[in-house]
Amino acid sequence: MFGGGGGGHGGGGGGHDHPSQAQQRQNPSDASLYHSAYTRSSCDRYLCPDTLACVHFAHHCPCAWDANEDKFELADGKRICISKGGFKLGEAARKVELARKGLL
Repeated sequence: MFGGGGGGHGGGGGGHDHPSQAQQRQNPSDASLYHSAYTRSSCDRYLCPDTLACVHFAHHCPCAWDANEDKFELADGKRICISKGGFKLGEAARKVELARKGLL
């Protein structure tokens, strides 16, 4: 067992198996969980590798955190997602345009 008695995970209950239950809920430290979800995904079009969304074209893939990211489609049929945080309205789009022109 690792650490103390698992008291930091809430819920009393006094069960002696609480620490192992908390340990079982931990995600693995490798990509096996993702690989499993990817393998189980069903899509007859394009399966977005980062969100597992099924779309018609790669540049239609949504951002994983669309409430916090702006999506920009690139000329080569790809898309990028940029954090909305820390930028004034329109600033991220301006920086993407500068990068496209090789000025950034």
